[in-house]
Amino acid sequence: MSYNLDLSGRVAFITGASSGLGMQFARTLSKAGAAVVLAGRRVERLKTLRSEIEAGGGDAHVVGLDVTDVDSIRSAVAHAETEVGPIDILINNSGVSTTERLVDVTEESYDFVFDTNTRGAFFVAQEVAKRMLARAKGSAPGTFTGGRIINIASAAGLRSLPQIGVYSMSKAAVVHMTKAMASEWGRFGITSNAVCPGYIDTEINHHHWGTDGGQKLVNMLPRKRVGQPKDLDALVVMLCAAESDFINGAVIAADDGMLVS
Repeated sequence: MSYNLDLSGRVAFITGASSGLGMQFARTLSKAGAAVVLAGRRVERLKTLRSEIEAGGGDAHVVGLDVTDVDSIRSAVAHAETEVGPIDILINNSGVSTTERLVDVTEESYDFVFDTNTRGAFFVAQEVAKRMLARAKGSAPGTFTGGRIINIASAAGLRSLPQIGVYSMSKAAVVHMTKAMASEWGRFGITSNAVCPGYIDTEINHHHWGTDGGQKLVNMLPRKRVGQPKDLDALVVMLCAAESDFINGAVIAADDGMLVS
């Protein structure tokens, strides 16, 4: 028996799409049939990804976005809906981190992390949800009512990890934010769920895994390995699909068992 999750006809807005997990999510949702809006600050990289997706037969669009600027968020979402159509799926993925002990955290580094990971994620979701709610209430056009919001949190939001305490705090807020969204917006057919990845090998941290510290960390993991961005593909596509309508407010750890060790 085969099972196919088809996102054809859906529009997915993906933040932080210029690298790492966001780039992988864009490729994956495009292959599943969605039109993808690639949002982020590094527009030239987004254009390269768009060309790649289009060369493979997908439908991709680029929009500049700075999630720390609410005006930028409003402009990007409006531009996306004008150019592509109503947003059905939000992959709320933008994130940053610092590595430092709590006693060394400055006001600037604290704001750097929270402005992107928590404040930015909230206002992106709010702007998209306003439009989803308007369609659900019949006050805005759109053939599909409801929607899917997937907030990319972190295993660090479920367990504080050494030297990334502020990052852990910011992602814990995203977890609770997801539950609040699920509670308020679920009755309008909008599901909100959080994915909490464990350690994933991306271009940002790739160099670390070959260091003594990185190897020590890997050896502490249950299966002594880090994940690859593609390891989240099935989970994210499932949460985007119509078949996931009964999943709302879930906080799903995709961490290879890290949190149960």
